[in-house]
Amino acid sequence: MKFEDLRVEAFLDELASDSPAPGGGSVAAVCGALGTALVSMVCALTVGREKYRGSWTAMEEVRSKSESLRAEFVKLMNDDTESFKAFMAAMKLPKGTPELDAARSAAVQKASVAVTDVPLRVLELSADAASLVLKAVRIGNANAASDAGCAALLAEAAGRSAAYNVRINLPGIKDEGFVSNARYRMKSALESLSKFCDETKTVMDNLLGA
Repeated sequence: MKFEDLRVEAFLDELASDSPAPGGGSVAAVCGALGTALVSMVCALTVGREKYRGSWTAMEEVRSKSESLRAEFVKLMNDDTESFKAFMAAMKLPKGTPELDAARSAAVQKASVAVTDVPLRVLELSADAASLVLKAVRIGNANAASDAGCAALLAEAAGRSAAYNVRINLPGIKDEGFVSNARYRMKSALESLSKFCDETKTVMDNLLGA
C-alpha cells in the first residue's frame, strides 16, 4: 500500500490506529512534502507575473528543485514504514541457540541501520527544502509570503521530527562508524535547517510587520 494513494481521511485513520506504522517518521516526510508543494505554489504564483519578471528564471529553478524534493519525501514516507516493518520482522526472528541468536542479532542491526537512515535522509532533505523556501520568500510573489512562511515551518517540523526518530534509534546500533557519521550528519543538517528557517523568519517579519 502506498500512502500517497490513500484519501486524506483514510491516511489519518491509519495513523491514529494502534498500528505503529505509519508513525512519526512517515509524518515527518509528509510535512516535508507539504512544505515543498507550497514552495512550488509560490513559484507558480510568481512565474508569469510581469511584476516579478526578474525572478522568473530563478523561481523556475526553485520549482524544479522543490518538485524533485517533493517526490523524494513521498518515497521516504513509504520507505519509513517499510523499514520499520523490516525491523519488527527481524525482532521476531527465532532465538535460543548461538546460531539463531547470531543470525537474529545481525538482522536486527541491519534493520536498525535502515530504519535510522530513512529519517536521517528526511532531515537532510528538510534542510534543502528550507533553503528553497528562503529563496522563494526573498524573490517570490509577496502576496504568497504567508504560504512561504508556512512552508518554512513545515520544513522545520519535518526536519526536527525526523531528528527525533534518528536519535531514538542510534543507541541500539552497534556500528560505531555509522553512529558517529549519523550524529555528524544530523548535527550538520539541523544547523543548516535552523539557519535557513531563522533567516526566513527575519524576511517574513520584514514583509508582514509585527
